[in-house]
Amino acid sequence: MNYLDTVVLDLIERSCHRFQLLTGRTSVWLAGQLTNLSIIVYFVWTALYFWQTDFATRTLVAMFCVVLLYALTQTIFKVSIETSEAQAYRRVAKGLRNPRRIGDALLRISFLTLAVVLSYPMVFVYFNLHLIAPFNFHLHVALLSYSLIVLTTLVLYLLACDPLPPCPGKVKAWLRGLVPARLLTPSESNPTGQ
Repeated sequence: MNYLDTVVLDLIERSCHRFQLLTGRTSVWLAGQLTNLSIIVYFVWTALYFWQTDFATRTLVAMFCVVLLYALTQTIFKVSIETSEAQAYRRVAKGLRNPRRIGDALLRISFLTLAVVLSYPMVFVYFNLHLIAPFNFHLHVALLSYSLIVLTTLVLYLLACDPLPPCPGKVKAWLRGLVPARLLTPSESNPTGQ
C-alpha cells in the first residue's frame, strides 16, 4: 500500500503543479476549498439525516453542530489559506519536502483503502436502490457519507503536495489580455509599478 500511496501522491502533485501553472493557485488553496466543501456536505448530511427525527434529537444535533462550528473556527479556520501558502512557499524555497508526505501516510492510506473498498458497494447500492425508489432517503445519506470519505481522502493528498514557486497563472494572464487596457485599474495595467 505504501507504493500505491506514493504513486497516487505523485500523480496528484503533478496535477496540482499543472493546476498552479494554469491558475496560480496552489494545492494548499485547493485543499482549503475542498475542506470548505466537505464541511458544507457534512452539515447537509446532518440536516438530511436528522430532519425526520424527534425534536429532542434535532436539538442535540443542532447543539453539536454549533460546538463543531466553534471548534472549526478555533482550528481549521484560524490560519488563513494565504498564511498556509506562504509557509509552504518558504519551506519549498529552503529545499525542504512537505513533512505531511511521511507524517500523514498512514491516515492517507486508511482513507484511500476505505474509498476504494466502499466504491463497489456504493455503486451497487446506488443502482439497485435508485431503480427501486429514486428518492430513497437512506440512499442519499449513504452517497453523502461516501462523498465525505472521498473529499477527505483528496484533501489529505492535496495537503501532502509541495507547491511550485509563486506564479501568476496562464488563465489569469489570458483573461487580462481579453479585457481592454482602459478598463483595467492602474495597478493591473502596469504590474511593474513604473
